[in-house]
Order: sequence, then C-alpha cells, then structure tokens
Amino acid sequence: MKKNWIVLALGALLTLAGVAWTLQGMNVMKGSAMSGVTMWAVVGPIVALGGVVLLGVGLARLRRISR
Repeated sequence: MKKNWIVLALGALLTLAGVAWTLQGMNVMKGSAMSGVTMWAVVGPIVALGGVVLLGVGLARLRRISR
C-alpha cells in the first residue's frame, strides 16, 4: 500500500518537473540557466510523460487494491 503512494508522489513530481523544464526551455519561465535552452524543451516533455505514466500505474494499483 505504501509503495503505491510513493509511485503516485514520484509521478506527480516528475510531471511537475517536466512541465517546468519544458516552460523554461521554451523561454516562457525566465530567470534560470535553463531558460531558452532547447535541450530542456525536449527533455521536459519526456520526463512529464514518464510522470504521467507513473501516475497512471499508481492509480491503477490503488483501484485494484480497493476492490
């Protein structure tokens, strides 16, 4: 049961980090060394997608347990 919450928390964290990195790479969020760097505009969505997958896995496990 604890493992599911860890997966959900990690998924949420990765999703938020990926979105932030994407916005910084696209120079929407300014003020850091990552702002305007194309690499972060590419890496960010990949990380965010991984986070969404982890969120989906965690939610599926919680639903399976609750039955």
